[in-house]
Amino acid sequence: MTTPKMSTGQTPYSLIYGTEAVLPTEVMIPTTRYGLLTSDVNNRELSHEKDTMDELREMVKIRLVSYQQRVNNTYNKHVHIRTFRVGDMVLREMFQNTVDVMAGKFADTWEGPYFIDVVVGRGAYRLSTMDGAQVPRSWNPLHLKLYHV
Repeated sequence: MTTPKMSTGQTPYSLIYGTEAVLPTEVMIPTTRYGLLTSDVNNRELSHEKDTMDELREMVKIRLVSYQQRVNNTYNKHVHIRTFRVGDMVLREMFQNTVDVMAGKFADTWEGPYFIDVVVGRGAYRLSTMDGAQVPRSWNPLHLKLYHV
């Protein structure tokens, strides 16, 4: 592959071998890029590229991390963290195995409402029903929706 990648700015060939790939047509039909190249000049350039390879790879790592952060920020720009407090009323998402199959598209997608009794850990909550009965297992807020009273 001789096309530079957007994330690194380098070709995969140059990152592995430390030099740009030469196409067979450029060897057979000399271009201005390789027409004036002699073996001495070629050896000097290869030596220089070999010496600067570590710097090039470090710059690629920095650019790759920057690219990944930009992609991450773009992907997560609409993510809003929801935190609940003790006493909040929430609805719990119904799972596919608990939905009534015969109800079709009119089946409930949320169950509840429930009260949050205890914040168990990072984003996990212990729930209870309206009449105070504890719901088994802790629940993650990905499966909870705030119930507006």
